[in-house]
Amino acid sequence: MPKQKTKSSAKKRFKLTGTGKIKRKHAFKSHILTKKSKKRKLALTHDTVVHKSDESNVKQMLRMK
Repeated sequence: MPKQKTKSSAKKRFKLTGTGKIKRKHAFKSHILTKKSKKRKLALTHDTVVHKSDESNVKQMLRMK
């Protein structure tokens, strides 16, 4: 039986925390930044946790299930 492969796109985008939650980066922070406020750009800089409803899909892509 061959091994299950992790989705390459998922392993580049998500990290696991020590407690088992999945961290992600915010979108809308790569270009066209001049029209966005400092406050908005700073808020987008920080990582956040994947939403509960998306967690199962991300875990499946990372082959954690």
